[in-house]
Amino acid sequence: MGEAARHPGTTPARSWLRRAATLVGVALLTGLVQVPTATSAHADTGSGSSTAEVDVDSLTPTAPAKNDTLTISGTVTNDGDDTISNAHVGLRLAGGGPLTSRSAISNTAANGGFSTVDGNEIPGHTANLPDIPPHISLPFTLDVPVSALGLGNDGVYQLGVTASGTTKDAAYQHVLGIKRTFLPWYSQSGGEKTRTTFLWPLIDRPHMDIRTSGDDQQSPLFRDDDLTAELAPGGRLEQMVSLAKGLPVTWVIDPDLLATVDAMTKPYKVLGPDGDPKQATPGAGTEYAKQWLNELQQAIQGDEVVALPFGDPDIASIAHHGKDVSGTLGHLKDATDLAAVTVQTVLGVTPRTDFAWPADGAIDPSIVGVATAGGADKIIARSDSLRETGALSYTPSAARPIGGGTTAVVADSSLSKAFMGDLTRADAETLAVQKFLAQSLMINEQAPGQQRNIVVAPQRMPTTSQAQAMAAAIAAARSGGWTDPATLSAAAKATPDPGANESVPSADAYPASLRRQELTTDAFQEIQSVQDSLDSFLVILSRKDRVTTPFGTAVLRSMSTQWRGDTDNAAHFRGDVAAYLSGLTQDVHIIDKKSITLSGRSATIPVTVQNSLAQQITGLQLRLTSSQNNRLDVGQPQAVTVDGGHNRSLKFRTTASANGKTWVAAQLFTADGTPYGQPMVFQVNVTSITDTVMLVIAGGLLLLVLAGIRMYRQRKRRALLAADNTADEPQEPDEGHGQAAEGGDRVPEQPGDPAADTAAESPGDRAAGEKVDR
Repeated sequence: MGEAARHPGTTPARSWLRRAATLVGVALLTGLVQVPTATSAHADTGSGSSTAEVDVDSLTPTAPAKNDTLTISGTVTNDGDDTISNAHVGLRLAGGGPLTSRSAISNTAANGGFSTVDGNEIPGHTANLPDIPPHISLPFTLDVPVSALGLGNDGVYQLGVTASGTTKDAAYQHVLGIKRTFLPWYSQSGGEKTRTTFLWPLIDRPHMDIRTSGDDQQSPLFRDDDLTAELAPGGRLEQMVSLAKGLPVTWVIDPDLLATVDAMTKPYKVLGPDGDPKQATPGAGTEYAKQWLNELQQAIQGDEVVALPFGDPDIASIAHHGKDVSGTLGHLKDATDLAAVTVQTVLGVTPRTDFAWPADGAIDPSIVGVATAGGADKIIARSDSLRETGALSYTPSAARPIGGGTTAVVADSSLSKAFMGDLTRADAETLAVQKFLAQSLMINEQAPGQQRNIVVAPQRMPTTSQAQAMAAAIAAARSGGWTDPATLSAAAKATPDPGANESVPSADAYPASLRRQELTTDAFQEIQSVQDSLDSFLVILSRKDRVTTPFGTAVLRSMSTQWRGDTDNAAHFRGDVAAYLSGLTQDVHIIDKKSITLSGRSATIPVTVQNSLAQQITGLQLRLTSSQNNRLDVGQPQAVTVDGGHNRSLKFRTTASANGKTWVAAQLFTADGTPYGQPMVFQVNVTSITDTVMLVIAGGLLLLVLAGIRMYRQRKRRALLAADNTADEPQEPDEGHGQAAEGGDRVPEQPGDPAADTAAESPGDRAAGEKVDR
């Protein structure tokens, strides 16, 4: 019937109501049923107790003393189709005294409609309401002296805030709605107080990008500017700090958040659409970041600070998927070492770094092993993972030795999960606070003569409303008188309860829902691939610190617990880191050339190395290799050092032994002989002695031979003629001899002189030589 009232379109339910009203009318006419009055016991039959919704927005004091007046305020909403008349709100105390167990608290919260076990309305202390039309809410405030409740022994009492009235179909006073809550009652103040440790987490997802803006100041780049709203007044992180001032908490901080906010205290930029650094815009959170850090430094004074490994690496994911990937455990140790330095630098305090906190406090043997390998000997677990076996009748202290010198600090599951869910409505927040106080007091009442240490580990990133509920609960428990605050270190050192479970659950017991959220083995392999590339890149840099810090922290952020449930953004982050590193390594490369011609037996081949980085590179060696070593000797390797933003051309003296085409590869190597970058391959055309030169030389030799033969014949003929003339004529001076000589055959120009050799030189040879030496 209550569900029918909430959904007026449900025809069968409305028919049932009409039939019920008809039967009541017939019974009245026959005298079988007496009309109940407001003070009659029949007024509490609970008929239609889901017609109205009761919200308790405030209950003060949350843990009252005997002379206090309980003030309850909230709203009554008519969820039915008929007007509620003669309405009033009253308070009921469930009969039977205080609740007897922690499970009774959980069961009470889940109860349905009103029943007689909710007790009678406290007479004389009600709040009347005007008529409530359908789907209308009206506020109420109810004041009830604690003395009127008749509370007895210390403990947790169940309260019921009820809305009563009449409706068209039931024209008598009856309960139309109820909201149950809890009242912790601690008046005798006897016995030992429970020492309670409340963890206060300052954690957020990664926001910084691996790149810088590229401006003169090298301003940091952020993937988004969401932290600005978080740090601004009223934002989640601002509230986490302001609410905890003066509260006895142990701060659990991800140092990456501190480093990120510290970067925001200086000018920074935010990536443009689709992560475009060229469209980056100035960040807006600088002043908020400065103020937040100042307030945090003040808030933590006198409190214990626990630093998680930098970036809050997901140790469960590492244990299940990453520990067998080379280098992953080393990253976890680096994150622990960096944590202490970061907190000391930003906050000026020395944190504890010996605690590990797996997601939701769920552990198994592999998680414990990874945590200890990372440097922790204390693991924050949760009691729904390390469950009790029933050997104890009370909730034991948090500390449990689990072997190997490791202590599991087991947070109470019910207390830790009390502030999960949507607490934006005041009603939900009030109930969460009262339920927390009820569970806390019940722990104390289980063994009031025995002091125990209880730990509360809430969700890693509480919302603003959840943080407000947490702060209210801590303050109320402190003032209630049954707890004393304690640090996490004190809880870890406390003497364990004999009989408490100290057995780490098996891997099969690890929750499947958590396992589905973990980083995969492929993800860890991608992370290690980036680290391998980074190691190869660092050996050539003169200023390694400019690269190790941003990439080292990016690798740690790639393993963050905050990527759980956000696999797409996790993959994008890893991909961006890998792409940026690849781009940097390619900024040092050999400039391409397609082909080159060598026209002599020996010549030089120039190869140019370009360095587009902003720092000098050194420690590289450039080697040339020929596909045909018997044809072309490419010379010896050469060391490479290039200033930032410059090119350097190295010349290799080569020797050719034969004509033809040869492929040559130019490759950079690091000092240990590891190839750096991709080889640059080009073709060399060897033309040591060209065909044209051979023809010219052969032609010249032939001309020389022919000229010599002709000169010999001419001289021989002249000698014969001279002999004949001497025999026939007297010897007289020959006046006409010179003329004869002039008229005779002219001796030709002798080939093979220097001019001829110069003319025979191939212009192609000179051009080829200029091309190589350019």
